Amino acid sequence: MTTSMTNSRIAETFEQVADLLEFQGSNPFRIRAYRNSARTIRDLPELISTILADKNRKLTEIDGIGKDLAQKCEQLVQEGALEQLQELREQIPSTVLDLLRIPDLGPKKAKVLYADLGITTLEQLRVACEEGQVRQLKGFASKTEQSILHGIEIAEQANQRIKWVKADEIAQRLVEHLRACASIQRLELAGSYRRGTETVGDLDVLVVSDKSDEVMDRFGDAPDIAQVIARGETKMSIRLTTGLSVDLRVVPKESFGAALQYFTGSKSHNVALRGMAKKQGLKINEYGVFRTENGKEKYVAGGEETDVYACLSLPLFPPELREARREFEWAAQDAVPRLIELSDIQGDLHVHTTATDGKASLEEMVAAAKSRGLSYLAITDHSQRVSMARGLNAERLLKQWQEIDRLNESLGPEFNIIKGLECDILESGPLDLPDDVLAQGDWIIASIHYGQNQSRQQITDRILGALENPFVSAIAHPTGRLINRREPYEVDMEQVLAAAKQHGKLLELNANPARLDLNDIHCAVAKAQGIPVVINTDAHSESGLDTMRYGVLQARRGGLTKESVANTRPWREVHKLIGAGKS
Repeated sequence: MTTSMTNSRIAETFEQVADLLEFQGSNPFRIRAYRNSARTIRDLPELISTILADKNRKLTEIDGIGKDLAQKCEQLVQEGALEQLQELREQIPSTVLDLLRIPDLGPKKAKVLYADLGITTLEQLRVACEEGQVRQLKGFASKTEQSILHGIEIAEQANQRIKWVKADEIAQRLVEHLRACASIQRLELAGSYRRGTETVGDLDVLVVSDKSDEVMDRFGDAPDIAQVIARGETKMSIRLTTGLSVDLRVVPKESFGAALQYFTGSKSHNVALRGMAKKQGLKINEYGVFRTENGKEKYVAGGEETDVYACLSLPLFPPELREARREFEWAAQDAVPRLIELSDIQGDLHVHTTATDGKASLEEMVAAAKSRGLSYLAITDHSQRVSMARGLNAERLLKQWQEIDRLNESLGPEFNIIKGLECDILESGPLDLPDDVLAQGDWIIASIHYGQNQSRQQITDRILGALENPFVSAIAHPTGRLINRREPYEVDMEQVLAAAKQHGKLLELNANPARLDLNDIHCAVAKAQGIPVVINTDAHSESGLDTMRYGVLQARRGGLTKESVANTRPWREVHKLIGAGKS
């Protein structure tokens, strides 16, 4: 049994099968079964491998997992791969999967492009669009052609960089594999992954070892390895089946801190650091800190990152801040912020239940929040405009709030369920439900789900109108982006930030790793302007509450502290914050 086969990997495998089957024009019910099972497995609170290991349980007991899919789950866990997916990849050019990464293209249209124009790569599709061939196809038009051209850019970025959450899954699996090598004395991950960037282009692994050959042999046996690109005495590069490249460097103990600092970066941070060193007669590289005396370089430090920075009278910067933005300025003022930690979060103010499109009931979400040490939870199901999610009308919403009141009476003062709503900002401007209904809630977050292609002014005006509403507490996922899938909609964030400040409203940092919206720059601006940020999971299941850590990582990149995040406070203090906005 392969311990590296997580629920996320199983779900991703089933989604690829569904995409390729749909591309082939297979039975739609079969395709839907794979997609539904992928969603079910991704949201399961326990690992498929754990269930399989229990002789008293069966996967077929899980709703949506039949005998055939259960067998495929078992094959994935036992063998680490699915024979069916391998067969499909042999029948269809592998580059077709690149076409499926284009937002809103879909397998059916990709099949038309493949069948009618012989298109199998993004570059072929770009040329066909630029030559006007695509608009001639049935079901396509010139507007579709332009949308595809824009989507190709996103798909190319998705090919080059993966979301941090995916890189983390790969990295942890790789680290687990390498730690089994007794010859490794020390191991750390570096690069953009360590800095917590939204997307990661490759992985850098640093180790200390006296037996580099044994380490590289183990590295060459890594899970999901597709190719050994190069192998030398101290460096080895591989490519995984996901397309991600990983570099391993074996460094001496006395250079480990210098190497970790150097390969963590960023490039701009390192350039600034080396410029400071040069002014002090020092040289810093991946081997250590050196001073030139009598024409010879003398080693000064390098075993630990702390020592490298201390040579320049600098503090050990958190990796998330190493972007050459304000970290050196803060250091000069002895004011490097103590960044927010996951343990600082006291509540989650954006979750969904089975009342709309959630996978868990109100009671189940509350129990899950309590088990994670939270002291409050806002239930913010969708309003009626989001009909796909069975959004709540006024009658259903007020009934849910009554149920929350009853539950709160039984829970006591240790935990608060907050009467909330994710209220859509309609395309024409007003909110989805009337003020006399919203006034009865405790926490209303406003968001845009429709009309995202409107002009910059239209979308900005919609959000500004929501911020002016006395019953709105915060704006959810303010730019609407989906990383590697959908660009932010056109919105004047300067105006939005100014209005949030003026009206005493909060802005959400949505912790869903596909969103991370606000981005790190907007987080930094909000902090500078004194606008509280609220980090929410937007959880649609019990396990969705665990995505809070991705939001905290993003907040750290924006320099946010415990004090600059609203839901590090008890609910009564958050309530005072939004009460000030209402007044």
